[in-house]
Amino acid sequence: MKNSTNKEIAKGPNLAVDIAGVRFKNPILTASGTFGYGLEFANLMDLNSIGGIVVKGLSMTPIKGNPPPRVYETASGMLNAIGWQNIGATEFVTKKLPGLRNYEAKIVVNIVGFELNDYLEVARFLNDCPGIAALELNISCPNVKKGGYHFNKDPRDAFTVTAETKKASRHLPLWVKLSPNVTDIREFARACQDAGADALSVINTLVGMAIDVKKRRPRLRFLTGGLSGPAIKPVALRMVWEACQAVRIPVIGVGGIASTEDALEFLIAGARAVQIGTANFYQPDVSQRVALGLQEYCRLNHIDDVNEIIGSLQPYE
Repeated sequence: MKNSTNKEIAKGPNLAVDIAGVRFKNPILTASGTFGYGLEFANLMDLNSIGGIVVKGLSMTPIKGNPPPRVYETASGMLNAIGWQNIGATEFVTKKLPGLRNYEAKIVVNIVGFELNDYLEVARFLNDCPGIAALELNISCPNVKKGGYHFNKDPRDAFTVTAETKKASRHLPLWVKLSPNVTDIREFARACQDAGADALSVINTLVGMAIDVKKRRPRLRFLTGGLSGPAIKPVALRMVWEACQAVRIPVIGVGGIASTEDALEFLIAGARAVQIGTANFYQPDVSQRVALGLQEYCRLNHIDDVNEIIGSLQPYE
């Protein structure tokens, strides 16, 4: 399957995109927290078929995460309050990264922290690890009691954490993952750009809640959680378009993408690439299918280069 898929994707239109100096073979990536550390999906799809893998958020030391219940299916979406559970940067580098290097997909590492120094420590550690293409700064997780979430309350705080982490990330491009739980995402996009961010991932999950009416208890022990999936796509698409209008750096679209058409909407709105998240849970090979679908769309519409699509939205006159 791997060889045939690679040949299919290699033919025809150019699907490669450049994000902060890193070349991705196509603009289809997986979203952090929905694809594990990548290797878990190696027997479910061809990891060489996609542009990149954004691995589960990493802290310097392991985090157990929130107690269950911490995942709940909603109408057209999912609530989660995982709480940054991860194996820690050292174990990732020694046990996961070597296997990931065997694949063509670029590896982007999402990094998390409770305080500024937590981000700086893990960024410095990962900065010199071969096989990592970029870091994604997670300042927008809504399901931890403290930490990155407070950096998206004020653009000035977003500026500070971005600027300081950029200094710590001397060799790797820094993407910043923005929260939709703000009044105007353009202010945060500009603040991160001014602080030296190389790209933006837009958006993280929206804050949501569900209640068990029989038990009169919240469905999540944490009470609230991050809402993802198709339900948030229109909001994500709007915010991606706004961010693209506000900044010059690349924007990666995230939120409710589950098909080639979904991905195309984000690209047309201006996103340089997209990340597929919740759909991985019910269709593990969805990112591969979307990559092949994007290639077919370009062929059928006589588009030689996928970059012709990016930012091609035509407003009504």
